[in-house]
Amino acid sequence: MTTIDLATLKVKDIKALLEGPEGEQYLPLAMVDERVSVQKLAASFIKKQEKILLEQQRLMSMYDYEGIFYDEGLYRVAGVDEVGRGPIAGPVTVAAVILPPMTLIPGLNDSKKLTEEKREALYDIIMEEAVAVSCISYDAEKIDELNIYEATRQAMYEALRTLPVKPEAVISDAMPLPDLTIPVESIVKGDSKSANIAAASIIAKVTRDRYMASLDEQYPGYKFGIHKGYYTAEHKEALLNQGVTPLHRKSFEPIKSMVGWERNKP
Repeated sequence: MTTIDLATLKVKDIKALLEGPEGEQYLPLAMVDERVSVQKLAASFIKKQEKILLEQQRLMSMYDYEGIFYDEGLYRVAGVDEVGRGPIAGPVTVAAVILPPMTLIPGLNDSKKLTEEKREALYDIIMEEAVAVSCISYDAEKIDELNIYEATRQAMYEALRTLPVKPEAVISDAMPLPDLTIPVESIVKGDSKSANIAAASIIAKVTRDRYMASLDEQYPGYKFGIHKGYYTAEHKEALLNQGVTPLHRKSFEPIKSMVGWERNKP
């Protein structure tokens, strides 16, 4: 690096140096510069680097559970997660994702903790970086037939089974998967603790949200693109004014009472 006397430079030029690829090398000089504005730039640089380091540490910690399998020589670890168990309309959607070991994707987190814009951006990155992705949706009819818990579990099995690359181990978000013949770990709140589950939660969330938004033209007035099938005030009003659609889950209240649905028992 060519020696530069920061004292001869304007503040904006020093700012450009600190923001450049070799910014860390100029930090000691900026810290001892007599100008308060330059010292503030140095402090800002340090704060930014600390933030980057903390994010890297957070992302690394999201491989703690995967690391148990990596240590056993199992590197194709699939994370599986669902969205849409709570709404009264629309599908339950499950995604399974296998990321390359220790792939650090900045911002990766539980989909519920992210903005729509951030989820959309991460969706594209995950689809590009992942070893394999599979996404499965079960509609209202299937949910009513099986019940939401079993429909979610069966969708998880199908998502894992249809991965284009066969997983060697699985980490699920709180759902026991006893029928699997490979090692599986079920983690409570796994979408914020496991990188692969977090990736799966984003794929499932974006996929389902896009589908619900696409229904607005077919079912005008229901505003599925806004509430995504959850029982909001807007959704309630639409039901009162326009009635039940094939998208609604008859085994969920208030739909169950509205249509007088009873589960068929063998």
